[in-house]
Formats: sequence, structure tokens, C-alpha cells
Amino acid sequence: MVKPFHAVAAVLLLLSACGTKPADVGDLNTTEVTFPNGQKVVAETMLRDIDQMRGMMFRDALAKDRGMLFVHPADGNYAYWMYQVRIPLDIIWMDHQRRIVEISANTPPCPSKAAHECPSFGGHEKARYVLELAGGGAAMYGLKVGDNVSF
Repeated sequence: MVKPFHAVAAVLLLLSACGTKPADVGDLNTTEVTFPNGQKVVAETMLRDIDQMRGMMFRDALAKDRGMLFVHPADGNYAYWMYQVRIPLDIIWMDHQRRIVEISANTPPCPSKAAHECPSFGGHEKARYVLELAGGGAAMYGLKVGDNVSF
């Protein structure tokens, strides 16, 4: 029987011998998103309901080259809200072909109000994917309704 420590050491030795670097925790569950102008962001990918509900809550910043990508199981009208979000965000809805169908630019945070006092945004068009960028990101990347995004 191999002892757990020896098994872990063997795996690490094999990885280092192959020149393969183990992934950073920050690299897990991310998707590289490419915009029509060729610029890219790395987006945390939210697949589970619990992760989608939490989203950007309680975060104080979002780097300009980062985002959060929500993947819904089916096309639908998904309104988003900013409850306990502390920074303005650009919210970008895309259909199943990854075509932008709606943008809410500089969506204001709702950090301290009661949940029922925070308004909802978007959800007027059928979408499968929703990308959140730091406020001003859609303009910075030149995004507009009708553009196709790759990921």
C-alpha cells in the first residue's frame, strides 16, 4: 500500500519531470473570452446555482482584464440584480450563439439596501450566457448588441 504522502510526492515529481506546472487555484473554473476586436478577458465561470446566486456579491474590485461568465442551462429571460455588489458592473447578455443581445452599462451597485429594494436589470431578450465586466468594460472593448463573442 502506498502512503498518501508518498503518492503525492510521486505525482509532483512526475509533473515536474514532465515540465507540467500544476494549475493555480485562480485558474480553475475560468474561461478565456475573446471580443470582436481580439482583446481577451479571463472570466470566472459560474455553472452551479449557488455560485450564480452569489456572483459578484461582497467583492470590492474586478480587474479590467477579468470578468464573470454565467452559463444558464437553457435560453431564457434572465434579469440580474446588484444586491450586495459593491462596484458598478457592465452586464452583457448573449444568446446560445454567443451573440450579444442586451447590455446594461455601468449598472449601479446595491451594497447596503434590503434585498427587496434592489432593482433588477436586463432580461428583456432571450439569453443563455451573461458576462459581467467592471463598469465601463463594454465601452472599453467596443462591445455592442449584435456582436459575437468567442469562448
